[in-house]
Order: sequence, then structure tokens, then C-alpha cells
Amino acid sequence: MLALQGAFIEHVHILKRLPEVAEAILVRTQEQLESVDALIIPGGESTAMALIAERCGLFEPLRKFTRSKPTWGTCAGMILLANEASKTKKGGQQLLGGLDIAVNRNQFGSQVDSFETDLHMSAVLGESAPPFHAVFIRAPIVTALNSEDVQVLAKLEHQVGQTDTETIVAVRQGHLMATAFHPELTPDDRLHSYFVRLAQDYKGKSQDVVTMAN
Repeated sequence: MLALQGAFIEHVHILKRLPEVAEAILVRTQEQLESVDALIIPGGESTAMALIAERCGLFEPLRKFTRSKPTWGTCAGMILLANEASKTKKGGQQLLGGLDIAVNRNQFGSQVDSFETDLHMSAVLGESAPPFHAVFIRAPIVTALNSEDVQVLAKLEHQVGQTDTETIVAVRQGHLMATAFHPELTPDDRLHSYFVRLAQDYKGKSQDVVTMAN
């Protein structure tokens, strides 16, 4: 788990419940990053995360990691993994990139505009599975899919005034996954389990435990 800034401890608590996870490592150095099989980039402040990573000499190693190893970005993490981002702060911000999507930061407004809603995620959870209760806090939104390789995992429903692409809140492209919401703020561990399986499949050893970065 990337532990430079944001809600990383909440992810750790969930990962520690999953028997497939050998260890949840808090990543703050290049050496720690090189020791893990997969990475979660938590929610928080994407500009701050990028600046801290640059100061720590971790930004380019992170960019290299996300090009080849399973990575999941939640909220701010989605922004960092996107190839394009709008509504950024003055002067823009550094992006890790890798996901062929464009996003808007803070699509729904400030902290007081946070909301919760149920999402149907049949591609992840199964056709008959109960919906996932998602928490949106200063959330981004996907505004464009720039490759046919990007799979939509979830959309908001009944969002007045939004175009079809602007309702997308979860995507996957190969070994990369991103969600606009905070799955770590619910007791539901199904998305974490899905990502662990993704990481296992990527290793080619579906029965082995994996070492997760936190």
C-alpha cells in the first residue's frame, strides 16, 4: 500500500482479513516498492501524493511499477493512474498514467457534497451478487475511455445532467484497476478480494499468497 498520504491504514485493515495476502507492506521507499507483488494507491490528495513521491525519489519508480505490476487506485489513486486529468490545481499536476482514461477531479464538489450509493458491479461481483455500497468523497469521475482495452466495472445510476461516459466510476485495463470511491470505508471486502485475485492471476499462481503494498 502506498503510504505517503491519505487513507492507507483503512486498506491495511481489510487486507489483513484476507487469507490470500501474505503481508500488507506500507510503501514509503523504492526498496519497499520493489519487494511487493501489487500496489494500492489510496484516496487522499492526489497533488500532495505526487509532490511527496517526487521529494522521496519515488515518483519514477512508481511509474515504472504501474506499467508492469497490478495496481489499484482509489479516488486520488484513480486520478494518478489516469493518462489525463482536468480540474487540476493551478499549474497542473504530475500523473503516473498508464490507464487510458481521462478524469475530472472533484466532480461532485467539496467535502460537504460527499454521498453514498449502491453500485451494481456484476463484472466484478457476479450477476446475482448484492450491490456494493460505495462512499464518494471529493470524488473524480471518468470522462473519457481512450482505449477499447478499458473495461467499465461500475457506473452511477440516475445522475441527472451527466453524459453516459461521465457516470463511470470504476474501470480496469489489464493489470490496472481504478475506483472513484472509497471501498476501504465500508466493511465489504469484495473489491479487495477481487484485486487480490487479479494480482494472483497476474503472477500465474492462483493458489499462492501475494504480498500487497500498502
